[in-house]
Amino acid sequence: MRSSIRWAVGFAAWAAPLAAGCSSSGDRPPAPAASVAVGDAASAEAQGGDGAAATAPAGTDAAVAPTSPDGATPVAGPAPDFGPNVLVFDPSMPMSSIQSRIDAVYSAQSSAQFGTHRYAYFFKPGQYTLDVQLGFYMQAIGLGSSPDDVTITGAVRSKATWNGGNATLNFWRAAENLAVVPTQDSNVDVWAVSQGTDLRRVHVKGAINLSDGGWSSGGFIADSVIDAKITSGSQQQFLTRNTTLTNWQGGVWNMVFVGDEQPPSGSWPGSPVTVVATTPTVREKPYLVVDSAGAYSVVVPGLRTDSQGPSWSKGNSPASSVLAIDRFFVAHAGSDTAETMNAALASGMHLILTPGIYHLDQSLKLDRPGVVVLGFGEPTLVPDAGSSAIDVADVDAVTIAGLLLEAGPVSSPSLLTVGPPASANAHAQNPTALFDVHCRVGGADVGTAASCVTVNSNDVLLDDVWLWRADHGAGASWTGNPSLNGLVVNGSGVSAYGLFVEHFQQYQTLWNGNGGRTYFYQSEMPYDPPSQSAWSHGGVNGYASYKVADAVTSHDARGLGVYCVFHNAVVADDAIESPTASGVTLQHMVTEWLGTAQGSAINHIVNGTGAAVNSANKQAKTSN
Repeated sequence: MRSSIRWAVGFAAWAAPLAAGCSSSGDRPPAPAASVAVGDAASAEAQGGDGAAATAPAGTDAAVAPTSPDGATPVAGPAPDFGPNVLVFDPSMPMSSIQSRIDAVYSAQSSAQFGTHRYAYFFKPGQYTLDVQLGFYMQAIGLGSSPDDVTITGAVRSKATWNGGNATLNFWRAAENLAVVPTQDSNVDVWAVSQGTDLRRVHVKGAINLSDGGWSSGGFIADSVIDAKITSGSQQQFLTRNTTLTNWQGGVWNMVFVGDEQPPSGSWPGSPVTVVATTPTVREKPYLVVDSAGAYSVVVPGLRTDSQGPSWSKGNSPASSVLAIDRFFVAHAGSDTAETMNAALASGMHLILTPGIYHLDQSLKLDRPGVVVLGFGEPTLVPDAGSSAIDVADVDAVTIAGLLLEAGPVSSPSLLTVGPPASANAHAQNPTALFDVHCRVGGADVGTAASCVTVNSNDVLLDDVWLWRADHGAGASWTGNPSLNGLVVNGSGVSAYGLFVEHFQQYQTLWNGNGGRTYFYQSEMPYDPPSQSAWSHGGVNGYASYKVADAVTSHDARGLGVYCVFHNAVVADDAIESPTASGVTLQHMVTEWLGTAQGSAINHIVNGTGAAVNSANKQAKTSN
């Protein structure tokens, strides 16, 4: 989003807020001396001074919980080794000790936009009184079977005080599977975020604000319940899906509501609201649970069709599968490699990636139907040698969730490829799904990739995906972090709920397959084309952001926002291009001019129609 800020977080920035006399373990900053850090209060002594679980390395028998003879039912056993940056809290711990630890981590992470540390908080079922502030690369997760099994009185919030209240850079953070009773900020939970964030399976037992006094620019809430008012405030665009909203107030450019209960009313173009009554096809993100005996497992929700409202709030949860934790290889950055993870996957294991940065010399290969890859604490995969980070075979029901894929120094053809070229199998009954999978090219480090995500398989579900060619940070220049496309869809029947694609050098999104759906699209064109001649093709000025290929005969897209911030006097002829086939439907499109260069513009909204946006006319909307 809009920023020229570069953030460099060094050792001094880490050390300053952390208490003296604390020890460090791996990637984690030291715990304050008063803190009982990771693990159960009763087992803290057994775990060692910093609370890190005293288990064998991941992948060995001692590192995973056993199962019953059927291989599916969890039984009590040693807790998995989730690594030092997963902080496991129990309600029997002193709240002051938990709060001290949380405050120390947040102090280090609040402004660490391109930092190297990642964290997940796991809350065992029970009642907590805490102020859980989430900064960069942080995730708060409840471990109950229902969000109400973990209730935090106080706050689970994302503030923008580090940036003067401007939340347009509040990326890469999440809260899932818990309830919060707001008592901070005048008894209102504050979730001031932009792209690369999520609230899932959350019950806010009160009101929530989506801004923090300054701008905020995009976010995602799914499968949740908000009991009182939601104030969107300065939020420029937002998606909610399958959520009980109760009382939504406000909206700026592009607010999309899919399968929600009690969505706001409003008629386009006078209102920024798009309502899709039911969600055509979706399954919810898998989630981690722990039972009263201490056995961990992963619940994989089943498929829902034409759904409205949360999956859990009225006892109408779809059929789910439960995977015991010993069916997962628990990977650790710095010790596990693509080779060790691929060996585990090939042996029939699922994969959990604990917080950290994983440098890969080859792609992770997901070749088995139903395999689950689940990341905690925004783990980051970097393909160093020019491969993709992940390759998925053309099989049923693969799940990839909670990952940040980052371009490496050698160009990758695509950071994530779902299905080989010319994939032809139908997967409508058991679709592959991507949840909270985000990509970036540049920003933290200089990197390059031809595209971020290529979908060749049919019927794939994309649920909250941000693909970002960096507009600030390391390598952010026309030649410094080159990347052509964010998303390329070649498969048929692919659906996207919450698609954010920004700053790529050609089409941001290129949709070649039939039967596609996009419900909510947010995109900024590249800031940095150096000249019109450098950003033209076939006599066309610039590249449309959202391109539905000429041969496509069926497509449904609703709630599309395309914006320009051009640093030079360049124009794009169209924000959106599509064929005029009867089966292609595009609704509720908006363009915005946010740039500084006089003479820059988007000349039309779609296919040569719609008003221009430029320095004299900063917004244009379609009539329907």
